[in-house]
Amino acid sequence: MKKNIFSQIDFVIIGLVALLVSIGLIAVYSATHIPGLGQSHYFPKQITFAILGSIFMFVIAFTPFKFVQRLSYPLYGLSIFLLILVPLIGVKGFGAERWIAIGSIKLQPSELAKLTTILAVARYLSNPDVDINRLKHLLITFAIILVPFVLIARQPDLGTSLVFLAMLIPFLFWAGLNWFILFALIAPLVTALVAFNFYAFLIWMIIVSTILFFSRQKPLILLFIFLAHILVGLSTPALWGQLRPYQKQRILTFANPEADPQGAGYQIIQSKVAIGSGGIWGKGFLNGTQTQLKFLPAQHTDFIFSVIGEEFGFVGISLILFLFIVLFLYMYYLARNVKSVFASIGLVGVTTVLSFHVVVNIGMTVGLAPVTGLPLPFISYGGSFLLAVLTMMGFVLNFYRNRFKA
Repeated sequence: MKKNIFSQIDFVIIGLVALLVSIGLIAVYSATHIPGLGQSHYFPKQITFAILGSIFMFVIAFTPFKFVQRLSYPLYGLSIFLLILVPLIGVKGFGAERWIAIGSIKLQPSELAKLTTILAVARYLSNPDVDINRLKHLLITFAIILVPFVLIARQPDLGTSLVFLAMLIPFLFWAGLNWFILFALIAPLVTALVAFNFYAFLIWMIIVSTILFFSRQKPLILLFIFLAHILVGLSTPALWGQLRPYQKQRILTFANPEADPQGAGYQIIQSKVAIGSGGIWGKGFLNGTQTQLKFLPAQHTDFIFSVIGEEFGFVGISLILFLFIVLFLYMYYLARNVKSVFASIGLVGVTTVLSFHVVVNIGMTVGLAPVTGLPLPFISYGGSFLLAVLTMMGFVLNFYRNRFKA
């Protein structure tokens, strides 16, 4: 019996999660340490959520597989209901309504929505009657993802809402969507990016036209797609005008943080200084000047990677990157080898969400991505986020345990 139980536990996932959470606790301790006064309340709260999240992870790991599938739609409905409640009874933070208060506890429904959207899409696409290349089924998949996207974007929380858009292409690709439809979905995003430069837009439209010409699709479809690109190119500058001032500032600061070193560019500049000053081995635990003198804003949440870079240097951040790469490659391996389509798509969803967080968070700390407020999985301070991430890993453990079930 004991042998059977141990054979159902994925010790690779547990080991990687334990290492990342431990590194996160050390980083949060340092980032919230007050010289001469000791530790603030953040560290004990993070330990509490880590323990609670670990309990959730193991409970979900041993939840019956069929029960997980049946719960997918009800949980998704609950998360949408909570997102609708946020503008009505939500608690404001950083200029947006993102939390629902239950007594002294604040929960962020958008974190729950990430998980439930993964489960709902996996449940829908695993239905044998669903063909993702049929327009009806494609639109339903879009709707499942775009409903929480819109509700979260209206809070407004643009950074978190982008996580849902990031899910879309991997889900569709894994479900077997035709390459031409995938191109038709991805290409407008590039069009929007190059729309601000006439020559870049012109070159891109030549590339798009060439691909359309050799695709051998119906002329009416090709004309529609071409005109859609023109429309996106013309409307993007107008949509830029609809962004909130702080959202515009974040994007402009990403392009040139030195243009406003005391304002919007301050975070990125200080983050680069912190990481660069760490050198190979770092300055040592609790010895980072940027960290301990609190020059680095949001150092226990969005910019915790900078704390690790300063105090543990190139070696410390290399270890984190290595652990994340191993974790994502291993989950991709599981996604290819589990027998259940539901589990396979669910694993792709979890991998996409976590990897998007990692790429954007680390990218913004080194000036390669705009500041979006996305935390670093397992490591950044945040109760709702840590609970959500550990819960996701509970489902990964569940999928591993049931890897031979169709």
